[in-house]
Amino acid sequence: MKKVVITGPTGAIGTALIDRLVKENVQVIAVVRPGSARAERICENDYVIKAECNLDNLSELPALVMETELKHGWNYEEKPDVFYHFGWDGTFGNSRNNMYGQNLNVKYSLDAVTAAADIGCRTFVGAGSQAEYGRFEGKLNGSVPVFPENGYGIAKLCAGQMTKILCEQKGLCHIWTRILSIYGPYDGEQTMVMSTIHKLIKGERPVCTAGEQMWDYLYSKDAGLAMYLLGDKGVHGRVYCIGSGQAAPLKSYIEEIRNAAAPDSEIGFGEVPYAEKQVMYLCADITDLIEDTGFKPEYSFKEGIKETVSWCRNFRR
Repeated sequence: MKKVVITGPTGAIGTALIDRLVKENVQVIAVVRPGSARAERICENDYVIKAECNLDNLSELPALVMETELKHGWNYEEKPDVFYHFGWDGTFGNSRNNMYGQNLNVKYSLDAVTAAADIGCRTFVGAGSQAEYGRFEGKLNGSVPVFPENGYGIAKLCAGQMTKILCEQKGLCHIWTRILSIYGPYDGEQTMVMSTIHKLIKGERPVCTAGEQMWDYLYSKDAGLAMYLLGDKGVHGRVYCIGSGQAAPLKSYIEEIRNAAAPDSEIGFGEVPYAEKQVMYLCADITDLIEDTGFKPEYSFKEGIKETVSWCRNFRR
């Protein structure tokens, strides 16, 4: 793998993947929205360049990629190997049940496959979600039945299935991932991890559920490693769950966050009721990921959360 294209490169996984690719001397074409302030997170250098393109305009991406490579003196005749599609609108809150918006995401995913083929990529890696499963009391892998309960999960499932067919029609290797709970720099402010960190840093008292949920958290740097390995060694047609492969009570994670951010703070456990459709068990079966790519997480939650807290203290948006 010498060169890749990434849509949605400014989030926790995208930025971590770019860092990993640069370490591996892989060139990166980061597809960013025109005028996006988040695009400043991507620093151009000898290995990273940015191409501006909206998700609803991916038909123009092949020409934009060539234009951008020529502008930066890259060899555009050497085609990218892998197309990572992380771009997705409506990932939090009520937007997850915006059916028209989520349906558009399926179209954008198909447009991404067509762009990947036109650019000359050999592999398409798509970012799905644990939301494709709904609620399931057991480890998640590609063989577990899927029963999504919101528009976001339904659209992710549809995108995974339809992009696979389109990839096969166009002669591309198709790899679909179902991502569990990732945390780290550039994670969304609405997530449990980031919102708790920021409250503790500000001296506020976080309140939460009793924390009895069994959960699987993976540091973004490890998620970036997994994505890198899948682009290089993933097997066509397989669905890979991205997680640590280990579950622990949510309460224990929150206590680790407190210990790293404000050890003397009090947490209001049990002061928030469980949601109506609360998932009580979430854990990835990463057997296929390990066997096919040799993936092994490099960070414990304690190590990853310490780095994340430090980043939150020093980073200014």
